[in-house]
Amino acid sequence: QVRLVESGGGLVQAGDSLRLSCAASGRTFSGYNMGWFRQAPGKEREFVAAISRSGGSTRYADSVKDRFTISRDYTKGTVFLQMNSLKPEDTAVYYCAASDATVLFSIQTGYNYWGQGTQVTVSS
Repeated sequence: QVRLVESGGGLVQAGDSLRLSCAASGRTFSGYNMGWFRQAPGKEREFVAAISRSGGSTRYADSVKDRFTISRDYTKGTVFLQMNSLKPEDTAVYYCAASDATVLFSIQTGYNYWGQGTQVTVSS
């Protein structure tokens, strides 16, 4: 079992930056690929970014590429999502997820554990 707790969300203006954190507890953090997803009101949950268990591979949605960066700190058991140049369309609840698969998935079904989410609101 892995417990994931997100933090760092808030209300910002367009063009601002935010860094989300996801603290993992339970089983060995380095044994999991980690991902971020988001869900805007009235929309399906969508993939944002993922990082492999080694940290050597990353994946991004086209909509956030070159603006968002995913990283992980093994000593803290935490995965981060640095979000720059935020846009109103980035407004959503952001979820952290952990996967024990060998493939670095960008689909929800590839992830075993989920956090409760943190709200990000970007005003224009």
